[in-house]
Amino acid sequence: MTPISLSGEVSEAVNSGRPLVALESTILSHGLPPGRNLDVAHRLEETVRAAGAVPATIAVLDGTPVAGLSAAELERVCAPDAGLDKLSLRDLGPAIGLGRSGATTVASTSALAHQAGIGVFATGGLGGVHLGAAESWDVSADLGVLGRIPTLVVCSGVKSVLDIAATLEVLETSSVPVLGYRTDEFPAFYLRSRGFAVPWRVDDPKQAAAVVAAHRQYADSGVLLANPIPAESEMDGELHERLLRDGLELVRAKGVHGKDVTPVLLEHFHTASNGVSLDANEALVLSNAKLAAEIAVELA
Repeated sequence: MTPISLSGEVSEAVNSGRPLVALESTILSHGLPPGRNLDVAHRLEETVRAAGAVPATIAVLDGTPVAGLSAAELERVCAPDAGLDKLSLRDLGPAIGLGRSGATTVASTSALAHQAGIGVFATGGLGGVHLGAAESWDVSADLGVLGRIPTLVVCSGVKSVLDIAATLEVLETSSVPVLGYRTDEFPAFYLRSRGFAVPWRVDDPKQAAAVVAAHRQYADSGVLLANPIPAESEMDGELHERLLRDGLELVRAKGVHGKDVTPVLLEHFHTASNGVSLDANEALVLSNAKLAAEIAVELA
């Protein structure tokens, strides 16, 4: 059994040293509605290609991890009745061993990308420390994986529902450099800032690539590049606070915990904002894909 199946294009790019960008599949299967998810999947890959890199969308299909989904496989992942499991790194073994199919999160995508020889990964938002984690111990596996797998993760920070200060502390403990892209403040997904500083700043892809290359000489941990949502797509602050307040109350009322919290909150944001959050989500992930590809080109 091979650890991961590579498409012909991805395999050729890995072997020839061409720039590659890994893309997750959870945003497609669990983060965006049917129809729009397939459109975004194609646009993400087109964005990476336009910037000079090869896209490698990752998922587990019938027990096989795949990097570089075909058109038919993308349609399968985005289908309304796909019924894909949401797979973090802990879930890969069970899913693969039992021949199941699932969409990969930041943690599992990072691990599979690294196994495939892909060092740059673009996503929407990183998982983090949940509010109340001192009692619940609810901390995303994304942070632990970043601490031990040398992937560059380009994202728009973490969702504002999380404990951002604690998330940054965990990243520091794990020796993960946190870079702000053209910003001195850590972004919060739909918002460009929630008032938390980033330790380091880079202002162009060449600087970012230089930091990543230097870090890899001294540590095995990953690098987090926080790229704020484009200013024109940032959600209105008052709307965001109302949606967040109501969403947290909804989660409490339903007794939702663990990995189910984010999908419930996202669904609430998408429904209650009349699509504003969907537009924001799409804008930021496309922006991250473009930036990741530009950095991958520099690294190559």
